[in-house]
Amino acid sequence: MRVVIAEDNALLREGLVLLLTSSGHEVAAVVGTGPEILPALLEHRPDVAVLDVRMPPGFRDEGLRAALEVRKEIPELPVLVLSQYVEESYAAELLGGGASGVGYLLKDRVGRVDEFLDALDRVASGGTALDPEVVTELLTRRGESPLAALTPRELEVLKLMAEGHDNTTIATTLVVTERSVSKHIGNVFLKLGLPPSDSGHRRVLAVLAYLNNT
Repeated sequence: MRVVIAEDNALLREGLVLLLTSSGHEVAAVVGTGPEILPALLEHRPDVAVLDVRMPPGFRDEGLRAALEVRKEIPELPVLVLSQYVEESYAAELLGGGASGVGYLLKDRVGRVDEFLDALDRVASGGTALDPEVVTELLTRRGESPLAALTPRELEVLKLMAEGHDNTTIATTLVVTERSVSKHIGNVFLKLGLPPSDSGHRRVLAVLAYLNNT
């Protein structure tokens, strides 16, 4: 898998390169500033991009802006965004801009090698990977919304869906059967008003509903 990395912190940048190359991936390019990101992605067209949200020169949202911009040029390009802090609006904006092949992780997740590589693979395969801490924050701030109609178990299932897990993993995590998970997901779809005609995209739409109503 070919990867482009955008990260201004030299230590983390080199750590990502070492981690990815030792895991059998090819690092096609490494950039350290915001203006370098889009040209590198358009030139190398990697299998997945790993981008820091805040990059020089402004240290605001240069990485996120590049991610959103490149997906206009290459809609299918998978993007995994890294952030130092929980900034749920970034996750919502990124998912809302493409809704597949996207991820948002906190930087300390990189140190948990298996979790990071698993998230990278999910994103590269067209799935989603949302940091559990971001999901937890969204859950605690949900207040009055369509999500209020969900049961605690349905919220647990939706939380794990938002993190990018499949039904098998959700069943294992919650120690229930896959049939039970499917039933809970069906209830989530029903309560969030996602019609059968959207069956191919309802999983992502449910996650977006989760983000947009918290």
